[in-house]
Amino acid sequence: VQLQAYGGGLVQAGGSLRLSCAASGRTFSSYVMGWFRLAPGKDREFVACMNWSGGYTYYADSVKGRFTISRDNAKNTVYLQMNSLKPEDTAVYYCAASRVVTRLTRNYDYWGQGTQVTVSS
Repeated sequence: VQLQAYGGGLVQAGGSLRLSCAASGRTFSSYVMGWFRLAPGKDREFVACMNWSGGYTYYADSVKGRFTISRDNAKNTVYLQMNSLKPEDTAVYYCAASRVVTRLTRNYDYWGQGTQVTVSS
């Protein structure tokens, strides 16, 4: 599975962005898809994940109620809708694919390149 994330940019605090992650490969629908982020000076942080059917989602406490993960298996794409953005959301955001529902970085087998999200105060 090859992944490519896009949709990042510069936004003011309180604004919204939608990230997309396009996947190649016929088995996309069988993978758990996750989003992670990496801010300067910090470890890579789990943001959200969704199982293959979309029936199960899991969010980090820091984004719960503000971010929404979704997927369209027909388009081999997973999304991250980010609302009420805060300066502390500034990071490079990565999408990733795993065979299991997990927030652990080490359990994700495939990673896309990151897309920068910058939230100004």
